[in-house]
This record gives sequence, C-alpha cells and structure tokens, in this order.
Amino acid sequence: MIERVLVANRGEIAVRIVDACHRLGRQAVVAHSEPDAGSLAVTRADGAWSLGGVLAADTYLDIERVIAGARATGCDAVHPGYGFLAERGDFARAVVAAGLTFIGPPADVIDTMGDKLAARKAAIAAGVPVVPGTTVELQDAAAIIRFGEEYGWPVAVKAAHGGGGRGMRVVNGPAEAADALAAAQREATAAFGRAEVYLERFLTRPRHVEVQIVADAHGAVAAVGERDCSIQRRYQKLVEEAPAPDLSDAVRTGLAASAVALARAVGYRSVGTVEYLVEGEQYFFLEMNTRIQVEHPVTELVTGIDLVAEQILVADGQPLSFDPDGVVVNGAAIEIRINAEDTAGGRFVPTPGTLVRWEPPSGEGVRVDTGFVAGDVISPHYDNLIAKVSVWGPDRDEARRRAREALADLRIEGVPTTAAAASLVLAHPDFAAVRHSTHWLEDHAVELFSEPEPVEIPAGPGPSADVEVGGRSYRIPRFPDGLGGAGGTEPVLASAGGPADRGTGGRVRAVRTGSGRLMAPMQGTIIQVAVSVGDTVEIGSALVVLEAMKMENTLMSDVHGTVTEVHIEVGSTVSPGQLLVLVAIAVDGAR
Repeated sequence: MIERVLVANRGEIAVRIVDACHRLGRQAVVAHSEPDAGSLAVTRADGAWSLGGVLAADTYLDIERVIAGARATGCDAVHPGYGFLAERGDFARAVVAAGLTFIGPPADVIDTMGDKLAARKAAIAAGVPVVPGTTVELQDAAAIIRFGEEYGWPVAVKAAHGGGGRGMRVVNGPAEAADALAAAQREATAAFGRAEVYLERFLTRPRHVEVQIVADAHGAVAAVGERDCSIQRRYQKLVEEAPAPDLSDAVRTGLAASAVALARAVGYRSVGTVEYLVEGEQYFFLEMNTRIQVEHPVTELVTGIDLVAEQILVADGQPLSFDPDGVVVNGAAIEIRINAEDTAGGRFVPTPGTLVRWEPPSGEGVRVDTGFVAGDVISPHYDNLIAKVSVWGPDRDEARRRAREALADLRIEGVPTTAAAASLVLAHPDFAAVRHSTHWLEDHAVELFSEPEPVEIPAGPGPSADVEVGGRSYRIPRFPDGLGGAGGTEPVLASAGGPADRGTGGRVRAVRTGSGRLMAPMQGTIIQVAVSVGDTVEIGSALVVLEAMKMENTLMSDVHGTVTEVHIEVGSTVSPGQLLVLVAIAVDGAR
C-alpha cells in the first residue's frame, strides 16, 4: 500500500494533494524550488525536499532531482499534479523504474494521448467523432492552403505535442499560411521541445466541454459528469462550471459514452479528462488530458467524489470507491481562477508581485483552493494562479449569484487579479443565457474591460510605474542610472497589439527611441533571436520574439546601429526590465 507520497508540484495543487493524502491516512512530502521553500504546501506536508534551484527547468522539470527526492525522503509513490512533468511518459517510466508508484496513467497511454496525431487516430479507431483534420505531420504551407480550400477557412495549425493552445495558429486565408506555420513550429519547439504540427478545421463559435473520467485497474471506467470551460482568454480558462449547461440529453449522453469508449480503447487507468468542442448538436474530440484537471473542484462539488483521493486509491490497485453507473450530479458549481494579471483592456498581462493582503472569501457553498498566504510572492518564474474560488448552488442561477458574492468578499492587495473580470463575465446576460463560446471573452473585451488612461511617468527613482504603450498597459520597473536613460526616468521596453494578435503578435519598437537597449516588457520565454553580435540593424529591425501569455511579441530595434551584446537565447525565461539586446548607435545615424 502507498504510505508516503512525494508531491512533485507547487501552489494550490500541491496543497490539494497533501490534504488528500492526509484524508487517506498517508504521508506527503513536497518537492520544492528555492522560492517555494516556505510555501503553504511545504508547511502542511510531513516533509520537504529542496530541488535546489529557481527556474522550472532546474527544479520541477528535472526528472532526476525529483526521483532523488522521493528516494531520499522515503517515499514510495510520486504524484505529479498538473503541468510540469504530469503528462510526460518518460517521467512516469522513470518513476516506475526507480521502484516507485506513479500516481497517474500508464506511460504508454500518456505518450499516445499526449501526441495529438496519435490521439486523433485512437479516437477515430474508438468511434469517437473528431474535428476534420490531418493525422500526419504538416510539412509545408502548401498543405495548409490545400486543406483550407477543401474544408473552408479558417483552419488551425496545432502542435502535435503539448496543449493549452501553445503552438497553435489560426489561418484565415492562403496569405497567412507560411507565417502561421513558422510561428506554430517556433512556439511548439519553445514550449514542448518538438516542432511537429498538424491541421484541423477551426470551429468559429464552439463551446469547450470536457468529460471527467475515472478508471481503475479492474476494468471499471466511469464518466463523472462534464464541465463547460468556454470562458477563455488565449486558450487559458477563466471560468468553469459543472454540469455543462444547456446541453440536450442526446449530446450529454453521447459525450459520456464516447469518453468512456476512448478510455477503454487506450487502456486508461487513473483520472483523466476527455475534451470536446460542441456546436449545436454536434461534438468533436479535441484532446485528452492524462492528469488531474485544474477545474476538478466543480466536479467534486456536484458529485461528492474526491477525485485526487480516487487517483491515489487507483494507483494503489484498489477498485473505484463508487458505483460507476450510480454517479449523481447534484446542483451546479462554478469555479473562478484568480490569477495575478492586469485585465485592463482585456489584455490579461501577467503581473508578479507580493500578496500584501490575501483574505479568501467564505460563505454558503464556497470552496477556496490556494497555495498562498498574505506576504507570499507571486513569482515571475511560474504560473500566476493565486487561487481557485469554487461555489456550489442548488441550480446554476444560485451558483452564479453566490459566485459573484464570493468575489465581492475577496480581498487581495499587492497585485492586480482576474477577480473583477470574472465577476463581469458572471453578470453578463450572454453568460446567464449560455450564449457564450470559446471566443466570447476576447470578442467582448472592449465592452467588458475599460482602457486605462495614459500614465505620465514622473521623474525620479521608484520601484515601478504603470505605463501605456501602443495601446497596451504594463507595470515596468524603473532602472538605475545608466540603464534606462538619464536618471532612469524613461523605461525602455517593447510591446505588441492586444488580444486580436493571436497569430504572430505585433511588430513593435522600443518606447524611448535612441537608446539601443532592448528590455523585456514582461515576463516570458524567448522563442526566437533574430540577430547576432556584429549584425547591422535599422530602426524597426526585428531583434527578439518573446512569448508571453500565448502571444508572440516581436521586439524591434529603436536605433540604427550594430548589435554589440545578446544576453538571451531561445528558451530563456526573462523578467520585466531585463536587458535582452544592446545595439551601438551608428554615428550620425549612418546606416
């Protein structure tokens, strides 16, 4: 029997796993990075293991360090949570090879369902309807054009490995094909280390509905209700609910049956989620997430089933603790993700910082999952999810009302959050009447989120300033003398367009012309470096492509000159204000 579990994750999901272990009478040890050494998860656990670094690549993504931690702390099982190593078949194999139990599905299943092309083939073989698309790797832009002319525009170029919208580009016509292919491959390589992409028809107004699956090693497979996750920005969910509202009985029954069929066909074991796009009475397989889902609390609230505990019991070889045919959905539940983001203008810009005040809401039907307490820092190095506020009600209207009350009672200071934006969504007539789709939030950004007034940055030193640049709002640190201009009064940064720039992002230039210093405008990942030391550039020349919140931002030179310093490479994680490229200005502006 599993007695001691290494939790290979952080934040609210690490706390959630620790609590589930304790409810089952098991011990939990939390593996943590240096910034997370004093986290809520660590303080609640029975032990801790330092991964010894800061960046995810050196800590939560380091398979050898994680397994070494499990061995050193006497654990006999590893729970990966979600994200990081949760959907890595090689990690699951390494855990088992080390004589430990992996709390998740078999490695071969992770590999199959994590490969979007293989998953499509598996779904087709199981009789599950899929979005029209290809089952082989996309080779060139001509194939995109042929596909679009056959199935109609727009089409989607999608990463074959990974998910969450990364490595995806929407192509509206032949002229966009080449750029979209290059951008998708570039982002897929940066996010997943694999450049393979494929094609699907792009549905313009679908709802995102997913079915929760639990399967044991004794042949039982249960569909534990479904969730609607259509309120998204850049393919990141903001509001989720269970059950999915306004589905016909035929669609609801069909979704559950096809999800069970797929799980059986691939030999699934553990909890998992089968995701679909739904338009009217049609539904199409999207992907399968082979892990616990972020939004699992809403399913727990309406079914009473502890999904994380069920994961542990299944990994322990035990049968399901409930009757697969006797799952009852009671009432309705809504979850709101509280992220550290500036939502002004609907841009949802990540804003790391210190939680000066953090008072979660309470009340009837309210559940809060968090990994933070007041005084903790929301690090730029990791996901900016602060908490999940989930609310149950006897029906959807009451759950929606309670959710708005809970958000009104929430008290957070120190960082801007998505709470107010979610409250606006919950109050909107379209959400109340289930007239939303996966594109609804971005379509209504101007209506819902007011633009900030331009901010004049005062002279003198200071920790940061809010500034509007090219129609976007950023919180930018001031720089010391000699870094950002005289007295550090004018931050040097680059920006891009708003939510509509889902394709290749904007081509932008530095704000303070004539500096030659290209600074990171926000936390993100470098996915392309377009110059090398010694290159000659002009004003407007592309220097670096920065991916942040699933948007590519092409950062451009503000001077004519020669590149003298390049401080980053593809894959580098950068922080706001970090110097990326230095360009020596040409004498008298000569080119």
